[in-house]
Amino acid sequence: MADIFLALLHHPVVDRNGRLITSAITSLDLHDIARSSRTYGVRALYVVHPISDQREFARSVIDHWHIGYGRNFDSRRVEALDLIEVVPDLDAAVAAAERAVGQRPELVHTSARETQGLSFAAMRERMAVEDAAPILIMLGTGFGLAPAARERADLALEAIRGTGDYNHLSVRAAASVILDRLRGR
Repeated sequence: MADIFLALLHHPVVDRNGRLITSAITSLDLHDIARSSRTYGVRALYVVHPISDQREFARSVIDHWHIGYGRNFDSRRVEALDLIEVVPDLDAAVAAAERAVGQRPELVHTSARETQGLSFAAMRERMAVEDAAPILIMLGTGFGLAPAARERADLALEAIRGTGDYNHLSVRAAASVILDRLRGR
């Protein structure tokens, strides 16, 4: 099965009005997406942020669980947080994934708004081929990936749909659903 990498993008993303923004890193996203990543065999979770203070914040959250109280409180959390690599941009995430597996990953974008894209079943079949290329799934924070990020993608995944019109999952919930649909048993 193809290797999966995740990139949690904080820039370029959009706000509720579609304006280009840079969103803030949250510790909840780091913990929850890392735990889902570990559960579903993701190779690495790249936390992408252009601002050095935000990258340092992410590293401080991760470090808390490597030393002292955090490690003693729940050493299993370290297993998940070890998957995180904090990088300044998408290019750095792609380069790191390529170094890890020796092949450039296909970039896959996700969106709650767009209904077109490869179905989860089709993506799962594509990933099951023996020599399938690794994939790097771009997850947008804020109100989703900016057009510039989506345009970089090689593939798009269909939107996650529930039972009604409401469709505004947190990025950490969406990541879990996506991973379960692609790797769940």
